[in-house]
Amino acid sequence: MGQCSCNPQIESRHICMKHNIYLCQGCLTCRDPQLYCKYRSACIIWFMTKHGDVLDQAEKVTRVAE
Repeated sequence: MGQCSCNPQIESRHICMKHNIYLCQGCLTCRDPQLYCKYRSACIIWFMTKHGDVLDQAEKVTRVAE
């Protein structure tokens, strides 16, 4: 874990392997989605950027069901 590059007071486990920086949940977006990244197929940040809205909706449904 490391400190978010935008919010150093926040610990984060999400790391951008291309730029070697940590991003917190609030900053979790791909910095340059149009440029090639050899890590993209395994990148949680890329996945969350593309599918985060789907995951957020699923999480809301799960919370309501509880």
